[in-house]
Amino acid sequence: MGRKMRIVITGAGGFVGRELCRQLLLRGDEVVGLDISGYGLCSGIRQVIGEFSEPAVRRDLLSAGFDALIHLATVPGGAAEMDPVASRRVNVDAMYDMLLEAAAIRAGVRVVYASSIAVLGDALPATVDDQTPLAPRMIYGGHKAMMEHAVAMFSNRAMIDGVTVRLPGILARPKGPSGMKSAFMSDLFHALKAGEPFECPVSPDGTIWAQSVMKCAENLISAVHLDSALLPSTRAVTLPALRLSLAELTAEIALQCGVSPGLVSYNPDVPLETAFARQPLLATPAAERAGLAHDGNSANLVRNALATL
Repeated sequence: MGRKMRIVITGAGGFVGRELCRQLLLRGDEVVGLDISGYGLCSGIRQVIGEFSEPAVRRDLLSAGFDALIHLATVPGGAAEMDPVASRRVNVDAMYDMLLEAAAIRAGVRVVYASSIAVLGDALPATVDDQTPLAPRMIYGGHKAMMEHAVAMFSNRAMIDGVTVRLPGILARPKGPSGMKSAFMSDLFHALKAGEPFECPVSPDGTIWAQSVMKCAENLISAVHLDSALLPSTRAVTLPALRLSLAELTAEIALQCGVSPGLVSYNPDVPLETAFARQPLLATPAAERAGLAHDGNSANLVRNALATL
């Protein structure tokens, strides 16, 4: 398991952050977690509550020292489109400043940055691989792409030792508003688990890249410890993910929940499907060489996702 570490996490009270904190505490690591409110923050961590964009809050977060930093805090996709000024303030300016502040305290520190497949855009080639260029269309994806370059630049200058991981669809988010346009994927889980009808906004043959939040947290922990010499010069990799149709995902969730897949009807929203459910084949050799992985198969993915609902 290796030596115990003190790990700083931004966005620690969020969907991925809570699972990440849980796994790190089980490993015996010390966690310092920042979130905008105390709601959702794990007990057993040092809690820092406040706005990530506030310099004083970041000073408090970094004041106790750290061995690594995992950056999850973000203004998510739909919210970023609605308020691009807030997206820039949090997703670009505050992160840029935090990288400088962390490097000043501990030069060469491992920084794991949770980026997004939104950096790739939505006019994708037949296969996405490590050579696919970034072509973001959304504000969110554009800002994430900017900070991928910042992580690479600061790593090239030996200020940090950065690892960028692009997250696919992570399942299954808690019920309720999330600001994510892709939330329908998680809503499907909640409806079928409750035995309720669900109108899916994409077609049954729409395809997604998916990973359970349990596996995502495991990958983020692996990213803290991986050998950065295994990474491409961009320091960025797309996380391995399973490519599933909505019909396949529905059938597996229904099977494990003991309900009929007929509870799901389909009423496609073309722009939504274009952006989130027309994912082509995915090849992630660089991430796999570095030790990152997907859930293995659809049954494991659904089992892992249901376990964390």
